Amino acid sequence: MVQIKIYGTASFIRHSRSAISEAIHSCVVEALVYPQDKRAHRFFPLEPDDFIYPVGRSEKYIIIEISMFEGRTIETKKKLIRLLFSRLSEQVAIAPIDIEITITETPKHNWGIRGTTGDELNLNYQ
Repeated sequence: MVQIKIYGTASFIRHSRSAISEAIHSCVVEALVYPQDKRAHRFFPLEPDDFIYPVGRSEKYIIIEISMFEGRTIETKKKLIRLLFSRLSEQVAIAPIDIEITITETPKHNWGIRGTTGDELNLNYQ
């Protein structure tokens, strides 16, 4: 299970939401061997007064927070991060300096999905 939050300036997010989502999803599918039809992206467009970010970043600066079941290897998570930097740069023209990514892993039993806990959920993928 993977859920993703994307924070950025309202003007940029609203203009680039579809392209960002497509790029992120392609990375998740490839790195995590995730089903193509599973996507949970939430965008948080923020007004300039509500999104204070480091000096040297552009109006395309985004923060990506990824929540997922624990258990993937370090190499898999690094692959995901590298793909995100690469594809967001190539496909959406966001410079790597304007991208920050965090991955948070939690045990399956800490998730509630479709009326059950994550560890009792029957998924049709690994």
